[in-house]
Amino acid sequence: MHPILTRPLTRPLHRFIIRGFTCHLVELLRSVRVAPLLLLAACGAPSGDSAEDPRAEAVRVSVALVEAAAFGERFSLSGTLTAEREAGLSPRVDGLVARVHVDAGDHVEAGQVLIELDPAIARQGLLRAQAQTEEAEAALREAQRLHTEAQRLGAGRSIAATQIEARAAALQLARAVADSARANAREQAEQVERHTLPAPFDGVVAEKLTEAGEWVQRGTPVLTLVATERVRLDLRVPQERFSQLDGNAQIRVFADALGDTTLPATIGARVPVTDPRARAFLLRLLVEDPEGRLLPGTSARAEIDLIAQTPALAISRDALLRQPDGGYSVFIVEDDGDATVARQRSVRILHERDGQVAVAAGLSRGQRVVVRGNEALDEGRPVEVMER
Repeated sequence: MHPILTRPLTRPLHRFIIRGFTCHLVELLRSVRVAPLLLLAACGAPSGDSAEDPRAEAVRVSVALVEAAAFGERFSLSGTLTAEREAGLSPRVDGLVARVHVDAGDHVEAGQVLIELDPAIARQGLLRAQAQTEEAEAALREAQRLHTEAQRLGAGRSIAATQIEARAAALQLARAVADSARANAREQAEQVERHTLPAPFDGVVAEKLTEAGEWVQRGTPVLTLVATERVRLDLRVPQERFSQLDGNAQIRVFADALGDTTLPATIGARVPVTDPRARAFLLRLLVEDPEGRLLPGTSARAEIDLIAQTPALAISRDALLRQPDGGYSVFIVEDDGDATVARQRSVRILHERDGQVAVAAGLSRGQRVVVRGNEALDEGRPVEVMER
């Protein structure tokens, strides 16, 4: 072994070695602890560009001009289609049903015989009445002859005046009896005629309620007849709409049976009898259906366009933003020096139609309202207006 290594270390040399090792260790620890800090500082240090105000970046938006609203409110109501004429037909006399000439679904014309009752007894009564009429007319002719003869004899004073007066009275009585017999014969003929049930109007047989061989009485429905050439739509309308509905309203009807087909309609009647429980009145619409496609009893929806009641402004529905309080606001663009900025305005919605909204307050005609890009805007934000 080297003599120096085997020699005991002197005190000054021992202190030098320990001091050098300690300094080296401290420097090593410092490098380990400082390096991560330097790395984190390098990753998270803000740059000069990120410290800029985000408002300085303009938002690209599309705008539309605020115009006067030329449309009124539109609302829809559902109701039931009813026939303009619908009748439950009953026989005109009591009797036995002999023949039923129609069935449910048959189209009939006014005057067409639908049901016949057995007229045998009525015809016998008619024959008796006719015979009585002939008898009365024969007696009338004889009374007329006797009266004429009495007048001729009375001129030569060959007959008493009282006999002439008696024959005149007999003539008047014979005339009355003949008139009564004729009336009785006409009544019996009408009774025979009433054993048939004719159609009172053109229409469709909706129900057949009797068959041949049944005994029916007056007032008992045997058929239901519905006129289909003109159909009405009955609606229950809230009472506050009564004064708004007049001849200027434009109405379209959508029948469930016809899909998307629209039919024009006009107001036929406004029945101002309000249901105190429903607070509604009856609105009856006359639907134009020349092809007769509407079916009474089915449902339909009426779309009613009212004329503008108050002046308003029209904007696109895309411009509206919902507020936390339930209201609506829009952004308009204004020139602020060399920049164009967005300004928020609260609006009140009146009504809507075809993507356009009529609003009141907060806007002026000719202003530019934001319809695209408004979700990213706030008050005073610079904007860049793009062509739509």
